[in-house]
Amino acid sequence: MNPINIRAAIVGSTGYGGVELIRLLQSHPYVTVTSVISSSNAGSPIAQGFPHLTEIRTDLLDGVDVELIKSKAEVVFLATPHGISMKLAPEFLAAGLKVIDLSGDYRLKSGDTYREWYKHEPAPQADVERAIYGLAEIYGKHVSGADFISNPGCYSTATLLGLYPAVQAGWIKPDSIIIDAKSAVSGAGRGLNLSSHYSEINENFKAYKLNKHQHTPEIEQVLSEAAGFPVITTFTTHLVPMTRGIMCTMYATLTDKRTTADFVELYQQFYEGRRFVRVRPSGIWPATKEVWGTNYCDIGFSVDERTGRITFISVIDNLVKGAAGQAIQNLNLAMDWDETLGLQFTPVYP
Repeated sequence: MNPINIRAAIVGSTGYGGVELIRLLQSHPYVTVTSVISSSNAGSPIAQGFPHLTEIRTDLLDGVDVELIKSKAEVVFLATPHGISMKLAPEFLAAGLKVIDLSGDYRLKSGDTYREWYKHEPAPQADVERAIYGLAEIYGKHVSGADFISNPGCYSTATLLGLYPAVQAGWIKPDSIIIDAKSAVSGAGRGLNLSSHYSEINENFKAYKLNKHQHTPEIEQVLSEAAGFPVITTFTTHLVPMTRGIMCTMYATLTDKRTTADFVELYQQFYEGRRFVRVRPSGIWPATKEVWGTNYCDIGFSVDERTGRITFISVIDNLVKGAAGQAIQNLNLAMDWDETLGLQFTPVYP
């Protein structure tokens, strides 16, 4: 008999992030999913919309009822759209539950910045300050013991894990950073959207939200902390015709003469002991298929001695390391468990 049994509720359980949380938590030795919640599908079996979840331990979708959820769970994952989590999180926290928010409502510390980029009124500043930003490999020690965690964005995770060590070490010029990011269609969510319609995306490749993507200030917030001064980046996002995956190709000017091998060594030392970041050796660069279905972030480098610049390649599965997997990793850290619990999957290949 397992002596530890933490009960989990998932709000927003019929979106891609929520469904992925359900799938991943079935393999967690210490967590049982006891409540799956959707305001639009309450009372229906989860398998009605997702037949692959026929075997899950809960059968009917609950509505958003704080007292009911409190009776069923100790931790709640909010896989809800922006603007919704800020209404729900305070109620769950007041009820004594741990909250892990997968939306962007608590990532930015400046209310004015949130208002500018998300086009919503921000959450109360006291709640924003309470939330711990859960980029696990960078802020894991702050997540330990936390009861309120803000899960990073998918693009932000891939970008920041790829750039943070170099910026912190002063090896690149932060004002030279260009981020060329590409995401699979599942990153747009499960709702109907013309941009992700099959006829629009199949055999197509397009940029979107140029200079307006809401993950831009999140990336700059963390890189500014790493650099010790304000950092502004050029961040361009693209949609590619595949289901899962993010690749961030990033460019920066070196501050001194260094080789690819130097960067490999720096990153291996920085991420030593962090099981979900895999640093590639010189001359080998990662691909999205190599992290498919897992919580890994794979990173590779190439220094161009001719131009004095470096190219970083960082890849993740946007639904796992970019959302549900990192949320579970954060729960593990908050509970002071091994951060790999429930996440030890080998990538699905090919």
